[in-house]
Amino acid sequence: MNIESSNHQSGSIRPASPGQWQDAGVLVVGATSGLGTAAAQAFAGAGARVVVAGRNQQAGERIAAELSARYAKVDVLDSGQLKAALAVAAEAPQGLRAVVNAAGSAIVRKTADRHGAHDLESFTEQIQTNLIGSFNVLRLAAEALQGQEPLEGFGRGVIVLTSSIAGFEGQRGQVAYAASKGGVNAMVLPAARDLARDQIRVLGVAPGVFDTPFMDVLPEEAKAELGHAVPFPQRLGNPGEYGKLVVDLVSNQMMNGEVVRLDGALRLG
Repeated sequence: MNIESSNHQSGSIRPASPGQWQDAGVLVVGATSGLGTAAAQAFAGAGARVVVAGRNQQAGERIAAELSARYAKVDVLDSGQLKAALAVAAEAPQGLRAVVNAAGSAIVRKTADRHGAHDLESFTEQIQTNLIGSFNVLRLAAEALQGQEPLEGFGRGVIVLTSSIAGFEGQRGQVAYAASKGGVNAMVLPAARDLARDQIRVLGVAPGVFDTPFMDVLPEEAKAELGHAVPFPQRLGNPGEYGKLVVDLVSNQMMNGEVVRLDGALRLG
């Protein structure tokens, strides 16, 4: 149920609990692997009631059991599944307070090569999954958070979208991926402005090269070479560093409308 806008600033405000994330509901979409799993682990470690959401039910149930969390089967393009998962997260004693989207996919195709033009189907799929999927999470999370009572010094909640540094500096073969992630970056500020009067913050995280399942297609030598390209530290990022950053960002009320790069100062050439 939405709260009327006239009550957004003047409605009753509950004091925030001493442990900001203790018993707070957190939904992490794409939590069945990689960065999403790390975010779920970080929030669980902070005392949150985490809902692990993703398409891989076997992995999701295993991760949820390890974290004493709950699993929800979610495809980012399925609004019904997303609404159901948000409702589960809202059952936490402190209500729904954070939604993180870490779901996504990647392809490598050039705009045109000796085999012909980039196929339209795979480009469309990247936009659907990475950009429209992120927007679907954003819009439904915002609607759900509007129904929460604000906490003093915190507001109603926070939404975090995950993009990529490719959204700033796409490489050869990343035209579809870069377009989708650049779109995610572009949504963060206007969404934060849209939701400011609702006391809902919106943030983005743009990771660099991280040691996630996306990298498993590469041999170890190629992984090491990618890590060496990072100015400092000269290695691939650890998913736990992403998880820690997400919790730190959402815990700081002045962080809003910003896309934060997490890349060891890497700028793709």
